[in-house]
Amino acid sequence: MKQKIQFFPITAFAVVMGLSGLTIAFGKFFHLQWLPRVFYDVAVFTALGLFLIISVLYGLKLAWYPEEVKADFKHRIRINFFSAISISLLLLSIVFYTYYPALSVILWWAGVLLHTFFMLKTIVFWIEHNFEIQHFNPAWFIPVVGNILIPIAGVEYAPVAISYFYFAVGFFFWIILSVVFIYRVIFHAQLPEKFIPTFFILLAPPAVGFISYMRIAVSWDTFSAFLLLVTYFLLALLVVLYKSFTRLKFFMSWWAFTFPLAATTIASVVAFQVLHQPFFMVAAWIMLVTTLTAIVIVARQTIIHIRKGMICVKEE
Repeated sequence: MKQKIQFFPITAFAVVMGLSGLTIAFGKFFHLQWLPRVFYDVAVFTALGLFLIISVLYGLKLAWYPEEVKADFKHRIRINFFSAISISLLLLSIVFYTYYPALSVILWWAGVLLHTFFMLKTIVFWIEHNFEIQHFNPAWFIPVVGNILIPIAGVEYAPVAISYFYFAVGFFFWIILSVVFIYRVIFHAQLPEKFIPTFFILLAPPAVGFISYMRIAVSWDTFSAFLLLVTYFLLALLVVLYKSFTRLKFFMSWWAFTFPLAATTIASVVAFQVLHQPFFMVAAWIMLVTTLTAIVIVARQTIIHIRKGMICVKEE
């Protein structure tokens, strides 16, 4: 057990991100009376329970093997996943926004403070180290574009200027990193197989950006339409690229499929709430089924690989 803890992956927090996204989607469907409450209730405590378990396990790694944690934080790829901890807190604050508001406030402030720290440390790491273009992958979006999540609950818990600040920072880096990503995948060698699932991270910024902007501005306008339609364009592009995702060997990076799909589901529900057009209701149902299917498949593979002892192993 202790030896397994030594190599417990920081990427495990992506599990919480995916399940939290699904939980928020279930909450939306429940409040619109599209699904019974039981789905929401079960998902809420499953997401919270897994966050606590994963946090304890990584906390044990920090206590028993601080050098391993330090190595994760200095790793060119794994450093980006530390922000998954703070993003998990922010997502859980949204999960509990209507379920238990007092806990939601605590989770939001903890998430904001921790995310600000991880974001700044990661940007400093990028600046102070020499990177080649092949080092870039969509996981770089996590620490900086994750800022866009903050206004979703933040408009209720802090002055709106704070929400605008984090939204602006996240949007700024989304544009920059999107350009770098397009340059990387078109003009250089293909991403390693392990990072192919992270292509789905591209869905998250515009989908979450749409939800966040609707919370801040409460306005269906040219900018909100732009964010939503870019989300659907990227989704269509990923569907056309489906051959790239078949027959992939399992890695924990498969969890990168889950949260972006959940975010697209929620964005579709929000669009329906604003416009009341049947297209968005159909899209929301299709995306919910797709998200749930993806989570079941990835969770099953994760359990199989845990039983085989193939998860907590030393990585390059």
